[in-house]
Amino acid sequence: MRHRSVAGAGRELNITPSAVSHALARLRQLLDDPLFTLADTGMAPTPRALELAPDINEGLRRFADAIRRRAFDPASSARTFRIAMSDYAAMILLPLIVDRIGRTAPNVNLRIFPFSRLDLVANLDGGQVEMAVGWFGNLPRRMRRMPVLVESETLVVRAGHPLMTEEISMERLFAFPHVVVELTGSEERPEDGFIEEQGVERRVWIERLLLEQENEKDGLVGRVAVSLPHYSAVANLVGRSDMVATLPRSIALREAVRERLVMLELPYDPLQVTVEAVWHERGDQDAGLQWFVGEVQQATRAASGNPPRAAG
Repeated sequence: MRHRSVAGAGRELNITPSAVSHALARLRQLLDDPLFTLADTGMAPTPRALELAPDINEGLRRFADAIRRRAFDPASSARTFRIAMSDYAAMILLPLIVDRIGRTAPNVNLRIFPFSRLDLVANLDGGQVEMAVGWFGNLPRRMRRMPVLVESETLVVRAGHPLMTEEISMERLFAFPHVVVELTGSEERPEDGFIEEQGVERRVWIERLLLEQENEKDGLVGRVAVSLPHYSAVANLVGRSDMVATLPRSIALREAVRERLVMLELPYDPLQVTVEAVWHERGDQDAGLQWFVGEVQQATRAASGNPPRAAG
């Protein structure tokens, strides 16, 4: 099913293609279905094979887990954990996690996957990633979730920006072009800031100002000068222009020092969102993953709460 190839399956199983073909013939007879047929792209699964695959995959996974299950020793483990993160999580949370596990599990490795383009349900179901860190709404019942920290939005401009001269109103704010981060890189802007994919709702932007702009309240119309799929480039763009941006507070505090940015009060109540770690329910039986969940929780306590506001 993974390789769409008799030869590829044989290489993974370390048996000959002939042995794979004979095993496939026995399965076809047992299940009374061709299961895989020749196609231009290789061996194409039949509808019956596609129907069987998820349950068989889960059964094999449980079988493998039962055989190798044993106490997890972080001090000696060389396990690699596969985590999906946005650049927000990689900038703010990942250094804290790495610092902690570097002390408690020096040989444990992390492999970080891009959060924005993953089909999270399929990848968590299939075990391609073991955890995702981000902003979520609804999740399938088979997913576990743990709050990591509460994030809020704040306005950032360059030092000496015209908005610093007097109180900010919506009218004054709309007079300047905006840099907006949409984590999917899409032009679609869902009204509540979330996209839905197979039962998972992911927040892909947090800027309420532009949500209000979409409705053109009170005749106000703003301009999105630059739309980005990540946060890492925003500070540099804002620091060298009159553009403004709404950033997660943790990133704003970090970037304000590096780029001489100023954090200003928004003319509305800032939006608050909860950053969460999410994993599949089968991880409850994985001693190593449960250890890692605890390490994430402990490491990110340093990023929780409300740090003091940067001086203007």
